[in-house]
Amino acid sequence: MTIALTKNSRVLVLTAALLAVFLGALDALIIGAAMPTIIADLGGLELYSWVFSAYMLARTIALPLFGKLADLYSSKKLFVFAVATFLIGSLLAGMADSMTQLVFLRGLQGIGAGGNFALAYIVVSEVSSPEERGRLMGLISFVWGVSSVLGPILGGVIVTYLTWPWVFYLNLPIGALAVFFILRYFQESRQKKAGASVDYLGGFALTTSILALLIAFLLLGEANLWYSPGLIALVVLSASAAGLFWYVETKASEPILPLHFLRTPGFTLPNGTAFFSSFAIFSLLAFLPLFIQGTLGRTAAELGLVMVPLSLGWSAGALLCGLVVNRLGEKVSALVGASLMFVSITLTLTFNSHTSLFYFSTVVCPIGIGMGFVSVSTLLKVQNSMQETDLGVATSSQQFARTLGGTIGIGFSGALVSHYIDKSISNLLNSPLRSEIPPDMAAQLPQNLQEFLRPEIVESLSKNALTAVRASIGEGVQAVFWTALIVSFLSIIMCTMMPGRKVVR
Repeated sequence: MTIALTKNSRVLVLTAALLAVFLGALDALIIGAAMPTIIADLGGLELYSWVFSAYMLARTIALPLFGKLADLYSSKKLFVFAVATFLIGSLLAGMADSMTQLVFLRGLQGIGAGGNFALAYIVVSEVSSPEERGRLMGLISFVWGVSSVLGPILGGVIVTYLTWPWVFYLNLPIGALAVFFILRYFQESRQKKAGASVDYLGGFALTTSILALLIAFLLLGEANLWYSPGLIALVVLSASAAGLFWYVETKASEPILPLHFLRTPGFTLPNGTAFFSSFAIFSLLAFLPLFIQGTLGRTAAELGLVMVPLSLGWSAGALLCGLVVNRLGEKVSALVGASLMFVSITLTLTFNSHTSLFYFSTVVCPIGIGMGFVSVSTLLKVQNSMQETDLGVATSSQQFARTLGGTIGIGFSGALVSHYIDKSISNLLNSPLRSEIPPDMAAQLPQNLQEFLRPEIVESLSKNALTAVRASIGEGVQAVFWTALIVSFLSIIMCTMMPGRKVVR
């Protein structure tokens, strides 16, 4: 049931949801520009990557938990709690005096961000009719895309003209405004499940399984440790916790994820589509920059410029899908997006060291547009396939599938890149070209390939050696292109199997 809010109140509630999404998306990227300054101030270089990973892991875990809680308890109170958690994490992160503290507080921010994303979509769905949801979900995704473009820019401006804590303090006034709008104007009407209890054991098992799995893929991507004992132990732990979760859910009176949802095509197939599409696009987002700098030899400024069309394409695609999904239907819209991604990713296989930046941007922009269509249409399909009382689980499941797909995609693709680049570099060092690489640089090449992205290092190499190194990097990233192509095809298959619906006229 859609609540009868005044036009002004409804606008302000939607604004609060958009602000919450903007904060979470912005914070995932704004810190990148500030990290060199933070490291110089706090030290702790060995924890550099965990400033990002802690946020991502906590956000991924929080998504399904907040989604389920929103079906049991007040969405209004949960939303305020999530935003407040994010703001407390932001305030304390700006006051951190060690990298260990910062990593912990980034995890606290991530919990709040996961709640922000889950509750923002749920609140918007609660105050809109099914016919309006497409347009509004597209608007949310548009805000997400804009924040992804603004994040690095704002981060650079803040550390240049202010101090790095303001990267976090910036969240406070924006978040406070979102809390005020929700408390003042949001009125709930969706019926919640009376007398339900929280499935604590199921939540613990799910959290353990997800955390172990994501850490395993993060380690796989960072170090290419295909067969390490630690990696195997994490996979076994994840599988064991997943088995416990499955068992607990069959016994729980109010499970975190009712297992009969998995037998519903309108639930599993859209989420599968979102998973594989996110696997593809986040793999490309992670490793296209390496191709641009490492193979094309472009500067960091050029890199930032040519990646913008992909992010803006995603925003534009989501916005356009929101406008046409009621006419086309969710299945057709998802199929259009997945097919556009597949065709465009196919063209990435034509990339080589002579590829122009214009051609590069022309190819990657439609990938973003396609993902915009997939992200909105699959969310609507899952929502419309579930009962109103299960709106929280339905909404958060699609976001969780996207986040999980992106994380696994980055980890898996990172391992592929490391494998192929290591193999190619080994062949290079065993070839006559080794004599054209300074001995000290040759010794560091397999372990510190990133050093060869620095201009002063590039200038010290002979033309033949530089061409060979760039070709090695290109070979590694080509493996990502092929992987993205395969999983995007799997996304198309799931779209074709997805049940249709009566189109709203």
